[in-house]
Amino acid sequence: MTNFNFQVTPTGNNKFEPSVAVNLLIPGIMVSVAVDETTGVPLIGVYRSVDGGFSWSNSLLPLPAGFTGAEAPVVAYGFPNIFVVTAHVFPGPSSGTCVAYTSTDNGVTYSAPVIVGPGYGTYINNDETNVYIDTSQSSPYLGNTYILYNHQFNVENGGNSTAFLNRLKSNSTTWDQPILLSSEADQVERPDATVNLAGTVYAAWVTVDPNFRFIVRTSLDGGTTFDGAVVVSTVVPVPSPLPVVGYNFRVLTFAAISVDRSVGPYTDTVYAVWQDNRQGYADIFMSKRNPIDGSWSAPVPITGAPANTQNFFPDVDVDPLTGVVNVIYYSNQVNGFDLDVYVARSINGGATFTNTRITNQSFNPNGTSPVPVPLIGDYISIASVPPGGYIGVWMSTQPAGTQNIFAGYSDIIIT
Repeated sequence: MTNFNFQVTPTGNNKFEPSVAVNLLIPGIMVSVAVDETTGVPLIGVYRSVDGGFSWSNSLLPLPAGFTGAEAPVVAYGFPNIFVVTAHVFPGPSSGTCVAYTSTDNGVTYSAPVIVGPGYGTYINNDETNVYIDTSQSSPYLGNTYILYNHQFNVENGGNSTAFLNRLKSNSTTWDQPILLSSEADQVERPDATVNLAGTVYAAWVTVDPNFRFIVRTSLDGGTTFDGAVVVSTVVPVPSPLPVVGYNFRVLTFAAISVDRSVGPYTDTVYAVWQDNRQGYADIFMSKRNPIDGSWSAPVPITGAPANTQNFFPDVDVDPLTGVVNVIYYSNQVNGFDLDVYVARSINGGATFTNTRITNQSFNPNGTSPVPVPLIGDYISIASVPPGGYIGVWMSTQPAGTQNIFAGYSDIIIT
């Protein structure tokens, strides 16, 4: 059965930048998060489903003392009933801090926010958070939590940004010293991470200055140390805003990465996904890491979208039981302006993809605004629902004039 377009958030003030995670032991339990402006202040909304996405409860996470807003939330699942939410909290345009909220009861309640990466005035702003929990079946580091963020420094004085990683070891309550992943000479966007069957950590990010590249570093010891940076591919940045009359929302280029943790022919293949303008329009590209020799394949587009359409904000997750590769993205291919959400799926290790539109109704990114909006959020999200399904979440301007989070669910096992 396939069920699409469940409204996750209640209609009202804007919600955007959704993320979703699934309890791998009880796949009907799902947690989504997003920036939620219900109160008029940007907070982190938490939405929980226990029926596979049909219905969602909602709540708001509290801010730490002294902070006035939150954004950039991401949620991850850990065995057996853990959900961790990260976010960027701030008292203004700088001093941004990375925090974590932890639930040990399947997303019903959460701890008070724990400061993981503190910000300091105009000197340090830790933004664009991400989180991954090791649930790999043969990992000696099972339960390790990895939080990543864009570490911006000298933010009001022509500064730069680097990729940082913080680790919380399994059964520990103290975060380790942060690790600088990228060069301080490079400017980066939001980092991502994935972990293979044996606990190997792959951390990824896109550099945007002095040039655009997709970078990966690998840790063989559970995030204690990392090998040297490997350039997966150069990246041709998509214009921001995209070159469509009536578009004014920003389009940042983030790295997305996931690894095959199944026991099958493509086990340990790592998939790097990003948006790229090398064809003269925004499309979704993928490169694969060969588990035998560690080489990365030449990047290829995976959407099959018509030329000169705009396809952007990809996210990837590989089913840990079946190895199915799931990639979600926005596209304007229906009429050249309105947005839809598509999912590209592969059952043959990324050799070919089947692309499916999962929105029932296209939507205007500007909603009913007479002026093109500057922001629709910076990402959307997908999580596998083993065996062979997925749950995707995105921002939509339905009902008309609002920004709400919707979900699309499928339990069809493709062959």
